[in-house]
Amino acid sequence: MKQTLSDLMRMNRICRMVFATCLGSFILVIFYFQSMFQPVMRRNPFVVDGCCRKGSRNALQELYNPTQPDLSGAAILHQTRRDQVVDACRVYSASSRKRRVLTPGDLKHLVVDEDHELIYCYVPKVACTNWKRVMMVLTGRGKYSDPMEIPSNEAHVPSNLKTLNQYSIAEINHRLKNYLKFLFVREPFERLVSAYRNKFTLKYNSSFHKRFGTRIVRRYRKNATQDALLNGADVKFKEFAEYLVDPATQRDGPLNEHWQTVYQLCHPCHIHYDMVGKYETLEEDSNYVLRLVGVSESLRFPSYAKSTRTTDAMTAQFFSNISTQQQIQLYQLYKMDFLMFNYSIPSYLRLD
Repeated sequence: MKQTLSDLMRMNRICRMVFATCLGSFILVIFYFQSMFQPVMRRNPFVVDGCCRKGSRNALQELYNPTQPDLSGAAILHQTRRDQVVDACRVYSASSRKRRVLTPGDLKHLVVDEDHELIYCYVPKVACTNWKRVMMVLTGRGKYSDPMEIPSNEAHVPSNLKTLNQYSIAEINHRLKNYLKFLFVREPFERLVSAYRNKFTLKYNSSFHKRFGTRIVRRYRKNATQDALLNGADVKFKEFAEYLVDPATQRDGPLNEHWQTVYQLCHPCHIHYDMVGKYETLEEDSNYVLRLVGVSESLRFPSYAKSTRTTDAMTAQFFSNISTQQQIQLYQLYKMDFLMFNYSIPSYLRLD
């Protein structure tokens, strides 16, 4: 009798377990079929599941599915810019045998803002100081309110901003998939001349003179004075151009970030950037990002001092002092930046 009672109790437990398992499976099946018949917007690959801290939508959602009517035109513009990058990368990929996989070390230029789910790839000489200031305000949780109150040297202290290479592989992949990724670009040769003017013609940049100037003078200047060899403070643009196109420079390792290509700094053929801002429309594009984030009422991108900018006419003057061969070689070096970001070949360039 006791054995029979024990068997009945065991059978009762088994029945309950089977029932619970069947019920759980039934609920999962219901959820599965419900998800299959959700509205199309749920299946949009650019819409992030879940809720964000800034209401029910984040910047990525607002970019691809704007709720503010006046943002629709900007959304179309930035789709055109994205398409341009994709097309250029596709052509390059078809013509190149080079294949590579990004490593965390390639992501050190991608600044992460966890609170607003943003990733910004900074490009030197494209207003990156002011954008780093803005990112410090966004990530500071009240520590800063005005970007221009942050000293420029403070904006470049690595520990003040977190970059994507500091995360695990899984965390990197999650953020690349779910955060709004943006960068700002500039006409490649204007950016190059801007870098030269800043790093080689200003007395206070003695560290660049010592690190790069002395090497350039030693390699490319005949009968250099002892002072030039020692200090490297008077590098000519022609010498700088010769340094850039010299195969020996390529063998030395990656170019310095101030004259490295955007293609190599931000890897837009490997990372899908949601927004490509341009230096030529800097304030407009920057404030558009801040509107997407939902902070435009309290934060504006700093105005820029136009009087010090390197212009097209200024760039043409510098390029007139280098040979046709150097011009062709420089164009080949920066060609992908021209193609990806829809910059035309400068009229002053001699490519014949």
